[in-house]
Amino acid sequence: MKFAPALLLAAAAATAQAQESAAMDHAAMDHTAMDHTAMGHGNTDASAMPTMMSGMLGPYPMAREASGTSWQPDATPMDGIHAMHGDWMTMVHGYANLVYDHQGGPRGDKQAFTESMFMAMAQRPLGDGTLGLRAMFSLDPTIGKRGYPLLFQTGETADGVHPLVDRQHPHDLFMELAATYSRRLDGDSAVFLYGGLPGEPALGPVTYMHRYSGQDNPEAPLTHHWLDSTHITFGVLTAGYVRGGVKLEASAFNGREPDQYRWNIETRRLDSASARLSWNPTPEWALQVSHGRLDSPEQLEPNVAVHRTTASASWQHAIDGRPMQTTLAWGRNRHDPGDSSDGYLLESTIEARPGTKVFGRFEQVDNGELFEEASPLHHRQFDVRKLSVGVVQDLFRAGDVAFSAGVLGSRHWAPATLDAFYGNDPSSYMVFFRARLAMK
Repeated sequence: MKFAPALLLAAAAATAQAQESAAMDHAAMDHTAMDHTAMGHGNTDASAMPTMMSGMLGPYPMAREASGTSWQPDATPMDGIHAMHGDWMTMVHGYANLVYDHQGGPRGDKQAFTESMFMAMAQRPLGDGTLGLRAMFSLDPTIGKRGYPLLFQTGETADGVHPLVDRQHPHDLFMELAATYSRRLDGDSAVFLYGGLPGEPALGPVTYMHRYSGQDNPEAPLTHHWLDSTHITFGVLTAGYVRGGVKLEASAFNGREPDQYRWNIETRRLDSASARLSWNPTPEWALQVSHGRLDSPEQLEPNVAVHRTTASASWQHAIDGRPMQTTLAWGRNRHDPGDSSDGYLLESTIEARPGTKVFGRFEQVDNGELFEEASPLHHRQFDVRKLSVGVVQDLFRAGDVAFSAGVLGSRHWAPATLDAFYGNDPSSYMVFFRARLAMK
């Protein structure tokens, strides 16, 4: 799998060429031609807005836009509540999960916790361009600084002294506070600026909680710190150029991961940089390659920089009319000074029937952070693999809120050297109840 980036792009390009041409009339999607008569002013469901309106960053379908400035397939179903308020088009989306988590083996643990996310977006024409505002919040800090149990997960710190091992850190209260401005050039091209405190730089695929292929899975991926851990970055400036289905962008940002104080906004200098090339060859595909240098990302290793390279392909399709998305992603972290490590992810979600989704995720990582400095196994890399499969079922609705319940089971495989610490191929499970904002 060392040739993963090339394989991802080649496979997707070959499939795209085999598909029927899906050319779109971008002129009809000009943000200056919003049909306010059809959509109405004030509060309205406006369920057709994502396909009728242009995105914040360019003259393409709004459904293409995902976390930060990343792209997902144009055909991705849009959840959330959309409305028009004068010249403003708004969207709100959010969920709260009540989870019982049981991680097996000697280093496992049990915990009940609540994780959540609320996101609001608004955009309007301004001068010759489009102004966009984004805000995202989470009450994850209520979980506690140590987060929740998750076997073989590492990254960040709980108290500023000890690293988190076999636990997933909680997200900060402020996940994104950002503004964008885009200006259309000619035809289907545009330029844009994005700034956030916090925000998400141009690095990696769509963040896992926003990918249709992974958003119903209540646990964070093991590959989070190889692919999309920069989705909460305290200080980001991004400039980009869009032409049709291609986007080229570059970011200057603060490379340090959030600290143990999850309720505040941090301010640091923009010491890191990244660039990303995205390509949506058809409405069903979204591909990206990206690279960035993160200056001193780990609070406990301030003299170590990380060069991160990622590549991913997401395919939105349907089976008998039921939506399904599959994402294949690869990430490499090269520590300076230090070793390189790789992470691979394959995940998929399908709506098996109305109101029922089945999801799965397979991952492989080279993890060298499972033991603290005092251990003779410190910084030794171990090949860890994990398979998770789950289902979530809608139960009932109350207005714009849908309630559902789900279950998830996972199995891990690791070298025999770790059996004394983790047991032989430990397993885990989660049971969860969810409330989410959703269109009717």
